[in-house]
Amino acid sequence: MIVEATRSDPLARRAIYGTIIAAVRLVLFGLLRWRLDVRGLEHVPRAGGAVLAFNHHSYVDFLVTCVPLYRHTRRYPVFLAKAELFRPRVRGWIFRASGQVPVERGSVEARARAFTTAVDRLREGALIAIAPEQSISQSFELLPFRTGAVRMAQAAQVPIIPAIAWGDQRFFTKRRKPHLVWRLPVTVRYVPPVHVAPDEDPVEATERLQTIMAEMLDDAIRTYPDAARPGDDWWQPARYGGSAPLHDEVVRAHLARWPEAFEPDLPQEEGDEPVIDDRPVDEPAVDEPRVQDERKRAV
Repeated sequence: MIVEATRSDPLARRAIYGTIIAAVRLVLFGLLRWRLDVRGLEHVPRAGGAVLAFNHHSYVDFLVTCVPLYRHTRRYPVFLAKAELFRPRVRGWIFRASGQVPVERGSVEARARAFTTAVDRLREGALIAIAPEQSISQSFELLPFRTGAVRMAQAAQVPIIPAIAWGDQRFFTKRRKPHLVWRLPVTVRYVPPVHVAPDEDPVEATERLQTIMAEMLDDAIRTYPDAARPGDDWWQPARYGGSAPLHDEVVRAHLARWPEAFEPDLPQEEGDEPVIDDRPVDEPAVDEPRVQDERKRAV
């Protein structure tokens, strides 16, 4: 079954977003008292099309990125999400009514239509949110970026706003059950827009975007107020002294799983930019001595 993107009623979209934001604020910031440290919201335009590129390391990173943005600008991002999320009746209605764009990963034509829909929305002034990594990073460092975010911004001639969140993976991420953390510190950063010229190589522009976001993430990790403790350091990247899977191994498994995503000349890449993908990634066999050596070097 192909799930098509549909236009949503602006009033319904505003009502649904307002309800979701209120629920998130009540649970995460009201009951659990999460400590949200947000900087750089002045870089998010209050009007006009833009691509919001965010890192994907948890099941709630899009929420912690979206909530402060909505409160500051009253803008509700449009997310590109895998079509499977639209199929359950209630959740599908919520996604459609709030204006989200489904991506049918098994169909080249459907992926191309999703890409075209996103570009059209950008030209109409929408804020499109994309995780260029495509999948949750189990090393909690950035996976290789796909070019979809850059190509969309380039086609619509709109800026890209880099955004980084850190800390929320301690609450809920891949292969881990939700863990209710009281007064969890969460860092969110936005930086000045990245502009892509019409004739710029999308691959080079994507590398430029990833370099910027890698620097943002490094700063967020190094300045994070909570230190990882022995026995509870699974959420800290290995090269920062934690026990998360080795980044090189995670990247190797990711590239093996999505080889076509990193071949720029393949036509099926067009429009293939799902944001949230929680299908299992085969974890690589980890050489424990290598893990220990890397963590010793990190310390």
